[in-house]
Formats: sequence, C-alpha cells, structure tokens
Amino acid sequence: MCFYLSMRTFIKYIQQFWSTLVPDKKLSGRVSSDWSFIGFQGTDPKTDFRGMGMLGLHNLLFFVTQYTEKARQLLQHSHHPKYGYSFAIVGINITSMTYQLLCNGHLKSHLQNTVKKAPSLFHFHVVFSYLLYEFDKFWFDEQPADIMEFGRVRDKFQARIVQYLSNPHAKLKPLFEQSSS
Repeated sequence: MCFYLSMRTFIKYIQQFWSTLVPDKKLSGRVSSDWSFIGFQGTDPKTDFRGMGMLGLHNLLFFVTQYTEKARQLLQHSHHPKYGYSFAIVGINITSMTYQLLCNGHLKSHLQNTVKKAPSLFHFHVVFSYLLYEFDKFWFDEQPADIMEFGRVRDKFQARIVQYLSNPHAKLKPLFEQSSS
C-alpha cells in the first residue's frame, strides 16, 4: 500500500514535470520513448531517480514550476547539436551535488547570509535551481567535446562553487537577478 501511494505520487509529479516543461507536446504514456526528449535515459523515468529518489524529482519540479521560462530555456540548450546534454539527468546530478554541498557544510555561509530563520527544503530547492542554471552556462563556456566529459565539467564546476562558498560572505544570487543568456 505504501509503495502504491508513493508510485501514485511519483506519477502525479512526473506528469506535472512533463506538462509544465513541454505543455505543447503530449506524452504518449508513462512508459515511452518520449521521456528522452526532456533528458531521461530510458523509457521509464523512475529508473533514473534511483540515486536521488523523490528529492531529485522535487527539485526538478520546483525548478520548472518556479522558473518555467528558464527551465524551458535550459531544455532548449540541452538539445544543442554540439553541446547538448540530458536535461533531466543533469538535474538529478545537480541534486546530488547540492546535497553533498549541504552535507559537507559548504552551503553554511550562503544559508547564514540569505536565510533569516531556519533553512527549509524551499531553500534547498532554490540553491539547486541556481546551481542547475549556472551549470548550464558553465557547460557551454567549457565547450566539451561530447557528453562523456560530463564528469570532468561537473567536478570543475563543483570545485568553483566550493571555492566561492568558502568566503564567509558568500551569497548565491537568486535566478531573477541573473542576466538572460
């Protein structure tokens, strides 16, 4: 019963993720090749969430619902003929990175400088959204030869974020303050 409720919740959220990100494209089924369009690896997106589970899905859903136009812009970037990447898979990877930054204490200065009360899941979602948006720019600046360079580019990006966050006055800028690119 508990698994059934989790699966029902997953289906609801994954369908909302799809319909918000690509409202003009009808999904042919919960299990279909359509999912590759938004960056899942197989026909069933649930298999791609094994590492980050519902946290990965919640982050992606937060990003597409709170920053819809920016999410659609990143999806377009992910389809670039030379520098394209798997949008959803990168989002799940950035969820993992955000979680590591939190667990390793790297987000402490940012959270102390931006959150007046106790940080919540909302603040985690905002940091994730910032990192995903910034990673997209970083990816294109790096001009990787192919997707196989993802690990190298991700590690370099994470090192730069960790270095920035080592400043006790560090504040990650909200997306609405970012320039359009």
